[in-house]
Amino acid sequence: MATATDDSENGPRVVLSARGLRKDFAGFTAVNNVDLDVHHGKIHALIGPNGAGKTTVFNLLTKFLAPTGGRIELLGRDITRTSAARVARMGLVRSFQISAIFPHLSVLDNVRVALQRPGGLATQFWRSLGALDRLTPRAMELLASVGLDGDAERLAGDLSYGRKRVLEIATTLALDPKVLLLDEPMAGMGHEDVGTVSDIIRAVARDRAVLMVEHNLTVVADLCDWITVLQHGEVLAAGDYGTVSRDERVKVAYMGTEQA
Repeated sequence: MATATDDSENGPRVVLSARGLRKDFAGFTAVNNVDLDVHHGKIHALIGPNGAGKTTVFNLLTKFLAPTGGRIELLGRDITRTSAARVARMGLVRSFQISAIFPHLSVLDNVRVALQRPGGLATQFWRSLGALDRLTPRAMELLASVGLDGDAERLAGDLSYGRKRVLEIATTLALDPKVLLLDEPMAGMGHEDVGTVSDIIRAVARDRAVLMVEHNLTVVADLCDWITVLQHGEVLAAGDYGTVSRDERVKVAYMGTEQA
């Protein structure tokens, strides 16, 4: 069994790992023999051309899909057959490509709703709305950490697309994740929003691991410490950006020519 290593002695510890990960769908192998290590305090990108298997790997890691084969560990514990809900409670939290917020609630209330789970209020349906008031200080801290404290009273639906994605990050942070999985966080954003969200992700990763699927290679080059490249459901290359960008197999996968 893999164990989390101590940062001071052996470098950043592995907090999420997969070995020999495989997923078959009715005779089609979508993911085959994928090995992956995600480290505390680091940003790890999962990239590859369309259809490479990135989202399927995300779904396997977060237990939205059950693997056909292989092993997944979170914080040194085998979670291969663990439910998605239990894995989330253990600290593996995911965002999605489509922003998942409550548009008719205020920005502040979106975060307070997210805080109900770790605050123990999620199942206390008999409590008054005033019971949420004690969550406000922490909610405001989270909003300040992503630069949304000035928008606390605005309706979430009135935010720009980029700011909605920022709010979604704040709501995922409310769950106090040990590992944060971000599915195409920059999709559909303008240049200014991309820079803002990149800065937020960099700050978030200081005290947790981040694994992200991202198509914007400029963002990947600037932001990510380690990159795993998938093609046809298998690991094509892995390393820092300089290493994978020089790999001729990666050039062929993305550009269709070895001269790219």
